[in-house]
Amino acid sequence: MTVLSRTGAALRVLWRWLRIPFLLGLGLAIGFLVPYLLYLDREVRSRFDDLSWQFPSRVYARPLELVRGMPMNAAALAAELDAARYVDEAAASTPGTFHRDGERYTVSRREFIYLDGRERARRIALTLAQGRVAALADADSGAALERVRLDPARIATLYGQSQQDRRVVALGEVPPLLVAGLQAVEDRDFKHHHGVNLAAIARAAWANLAAGRLVQGGSTLTQQLVKNLFLDRSQTLARKLNEALIALIIEARYDKRRILDAYINEVFLGQQGAQAVHGFAAASEFYFGRELRTLGTSEIALLIGLVQGPSLYDPRRNPSGALARRNVVLGVLRDTGLIDAATCSAAQAQPIGIAARAVLPRDRYPAFLDLVRRQLTQDYAGAALSDAGLAIHTTLAPAAQALGEAAITQTLAGLGRRGDDIEAALVVTGARDGEVRALIGSRDVDAPGFNRALDALRPIGSLVKPFVNLVALAQPQRYSLATLLDDSPIDLPQRGGGRWQPRNDDGQVHGQVLAVDALVHSWNLATINLGQRIGVERVRGFLESFGLERNINPNPSLLLGATELSPFDVARLYQYLAADGHALPLRAVRGVLDAQGRPLTRYTLRSGAGDYTTAARLVTWAMQQVAVVGTAHAINDAGLGWLHAAGKTGTSDSQRDAWFAGFSGDTLAVAWFGRDDNRPTTLFGATGGLRVWIELMRRLPTEPLAVPTDGIEEVVVNAATGQRSSAACSGTRVLPFATGYGPLEEESCPLDRVKAWLGVGER
Repeated sequence: MTVLSRTGAALRVLWRWLRIPFLLGLGLAIGFLVPYLLYLDREVRSRFDDLSWQFPSRVYARPLELVRGMPMNAAALAAELDAARYVDEAAASTPGTFHRDGERYTVSRREFIYLDGRERARRIALTLAQGRVAALADADSGAALERVRLDPARIATLYGQSQQDRRVVALGEVPPLLVAGLQAVEDRDFKHHHGVNLAAIARAAWANLAAGRLVQGGSTLTQQLVKNLFLDRSQTLARKLNEALIALIIEARYDKRRILDAYINEVFLGQQGAQAVHGFAAASEFYFGRELRTLGTSEIALLIGLVQGPSLYDPRRNPSGALARRNVVLGVLRDTGLIDAATCSAAQAQPIGIAARAVLPRDRYPAFLDLVRRQLTQDYAGAALSDAGLAIHTTLAPAAQALGEAAITQTLAGLGRRGDDIEAALVVTGARDGEVRALIGSRDVDAPGFNRALDALRPIGSLVKPFVNLVALAQPQRYSLATLLDDSPIDLPQRGGGRWQPRNDDGQVHGQVLAVDALVHSWNLATINLGQRIGVERVRGFLESFGLERNINPNPSLLLGATELSPFDVARLYQYLAADGHALPLRAVRGVLDAQGRPLTRYTLRSGAGDYTTAARLVTWAMQQVAVVGTAHAINDAGLGWLHAAGKTGTSDSQRDAWFAGFSGDTLAVAWFGRDDNRPTTLFGATGGLRVWIELMRRLPTEPLAVPTDGIEEVVVNAATGQRSSAACSGTRVLPFATGYGPLEEESCPLDRVKAWLGVGER
């Protein structure tokens, strides 16, 4: 028997023994593996044929609009640039960079889409001088500019269920170096394999064995995509087999370009708390604050390097490791001919820069974002806000917000132990447009939770007095700032028994006083006298006309502010005065764009008719005197007299609330101090809210207030009687009146006073 015959006989014997197990195995494979492959194929097609993601909505501050001659200082500009993540770079040649040389700035603006269209990238030169923008020009051409916008800061992200930050880009929008470099570093045989690369797995195993640690992976880009789209990150054999099978199916059904497109937008590249960064476009914004197509060689290399280990090479936690990994990637790009040696050396010499300070904006300004959500929910359902990839453009001014936060922190620190447990709120708006520029709802300015700016209902004290006067001055035939009021003791019965016996804060009575002096010095008794003459119900009706949806106190105590409003409510009231007697709704949102940058909603300015404009101007003039010689004279004392600001202090019973509301030519701010448990603060409006206002306005660029004089005439009056007098008489002052309603009959004054004024009889 030949050797061949013996071998054949042995195989036949072996087959008799293995036939049944083989057939069973084959049947099992056909009965299980084929259906399983069909199941996997169906799942892959279901996911890939309609590849879609949930997109968080991004919330932006208002773009800083620079106008030649506008108020601006270095501190405010720095706050704006910092909020928008601009980086100081000597040449300021890359979008998202700036450079300062004394008072001259060069800013390289990023491209962005705003409510009225796309704004291209541009280099801008501006010069500051004496608190204003003295010069504005195109930094490349030198052409003078009247105005220009900077791209807005991203201040928050609204997530759906996925908690994934993502921005989808087409493969054609990705820098070619990133596409080629990704393959060179992660999968050189990507164009040739069918999903699994056995040779690469063998090479990686040998390299890891030689190094004694994990230095190289063997997974293809397709396998990595499978991990992100279909599987968890466990290292079990079953998961690895599933990964390989799904990778083979994907490669069989889809072309390489489709696979790369999905990978570019899906790959996991970073984490911040529960928020995950997916895709190179989102990672570019996260680490560099710029669009993907604007990245340079070193930045592209850093992102490619993160693919191997976003946590291991996180530039925030491990900057040295991230730098080393980036330089390894640059070396690969050089060795594969994607960049030359000079480019590689220059890129390796660059620091990581802003990537070490990467942050995902989420509720960066919690109180303000609370207001944004409340206003948007009137037009958008919750899911539409968080899952549709909207761009929500708000009114927030980063400089006003930052300076407001600093003002609260500094004022509380200055109170020492008196500041313990005192809470704070601040609302800052545009005086003429009602846009909410800053909103702070707690002494801990970054803390979410109870929003005191919107929800703390507190007695407003003397903040109501300008509106008592306004209701009176709306009847110019009966009342003026020169109307005599009785500042004497009051004793009124209260509903349910008891007596109401209010007093002035200084404990004094002042007899017959002019209405303007009662407001300037905040005399309670004279204000009650005025309120009773015009009727408490008139005052109540005027306050209710603002649609505050609060219960306004119907009793005479309303005239001293015994009604509870929030700081935001107070801002709505004072906005009427700041806007020259026009009712303006306070808005926190300018408009919304969809995921493609198309306008969905635009919120425009809608003001009231201005029925009491003249009365509002007279009240504003009187409030300007409050800041000079009245209860808010600290404004003038602090060197802010040039603002000609109008304002009013407010203190509730037992000093439980310390308010100030005031406005310059372009900014209104309402500040409140109080305790959540309603215990006394030991503060007055002048020592609480006013201090915050002064600290804010000391640093915030703003315009002085000029009260329009249309409908106003000035008349010389006797300071004691309010009657028209001659400028030749002593004891006179000039007061504004509604045109045609000044006192007609002129009082005479003693002849000797006239002679003294003329110098008659002097030797």
